[in-house]
Amino acid sequence: MPRFPARMLPKPLQGGTRAGIWRETGTSFGGLAMTSFDDREKAFESKFAHDAEMQFRAEARRNKLAGLWAADLLGKTGDAAAAYAMTVVEADFEEAGIEDVVRKLSADLGDKASADAIRAKLIELLPIAKAQLMTEI
Repeated sequence: MPRFPARMLPKPLQGGTRAGIWRETGTSFGGLAMTSFDDREKAFESKFAHDAEMQFRAEARRNKLAGLWAADLLGKTGDAAAAYAMTVVEADFEEAGIEDVVRKLSADLGDKASADAIRAKLIELLPIAKAQLMTEI
């Protein structure tokens, strides 16, 4: 381990060891403060968790909107349409990605919409879902 000349090391505030200044300011790791690094790490983790939650909520909202769109094509209205939209939201929990939703809507809609039209609708509805979420916050 290299030794540094004393002039390169920080001076303690009041007596004690050279690392005393860091021990007084926060969490010590080998005598050095990690508060700003720890704060940044926690901030990045919080941002990542928030972004993941918002993406999940946006995709669930998109699936609900797609379910309402499909319910309209099937001639369902009111509570029946809302209940159908919830089945579409629940279908998304089968596997990662949108293919489980596409399969459900394709099976339910039959010849009323192709799988490609459903994928296009899901892509179209995602920004709308995000905008709706932003207005609610």
